[in-house]
Amino acid sequence: MKASRIAAAAAVAGSAVVVLSSPAFAHVSVQPEGTALKGGYAVVDFKVPNERDDASTTKLEVTFPTDHPLASVMPEPISGWTVKVTKSKLAKPAEMHGETITEAVTKVTWTATGKGVEPGYFQKFPVSVGMLPTDTDQLVFKALQTYSDKEVVRWIEVQKDGEEEPENPAPTLELTAASASGATAEDASEKTENTAADTTSSADSSDTTARVLGVVGIAVGAAGVAYGVLAGRRRTTV
Repeated sequence: MKASRIAAAAAVAGSAVVVLSSPAFAHVSVQPEGTALKGGYAVVDFKVPNERDDASTTKLEVTFPTDHPLASVMPEPISGWTVKVTKSKLAKPAEMHGETITEAVTKVTWTATGKGVEPGYFQKFPVSVGMLPTDTDQLVFKALQTYSDKEVVRWIEVQKDGEEEPENPAPTLELTAASASGATAEDASEKTENTAADTTSSADSSDTTARVLGVVGIAVGAAGVAYGVLAGRRRTTV
């Protein structure tokens, strides 16, 4: 009897841990489709899970960073949702890859035209962004998730180094240095040059081989002719 009570208590405790910890991994997040290279373009997905049992997610508002503005932001059309891209003038013009940017996308809003993201499901909202900054390792996108019962969850808390994840963390996109992704443009150029050099060397080698074989062939042919002449003279003499 005592053992069964202990087991029951342990089961309740385990369930409580699952319920209490679920919001930690059920938040709005952002991940690249592939790699988000600094200085390049990428397609990123804002993943929105529904963490309610009795309401659907009907709206998502994502605020884009102005400290590292993105000149190009293009959302992918999604069936059952409308999308609005908001541009604003920057308080201070930004220099991006040799160009001066005075305005940038500051918000993208998706609104459901139907049921939205129902309980037990999630939805991805893809966006093409660029050019990504080269002077930071991450971009923070603060998001508001609205439910059909008018509840609004604010995913706006920025993760601080050395601290536990906040209760409502803001979606954060980690950027990768171009050199860490493999070959760079310089590597590709060097590879092309090396390939050309190898091809030229191979061609030179083949040409040299052909010439040697030609000379040998001529020498063998000449020797054959000389042998034939000498043989004919011997027969005549005999």
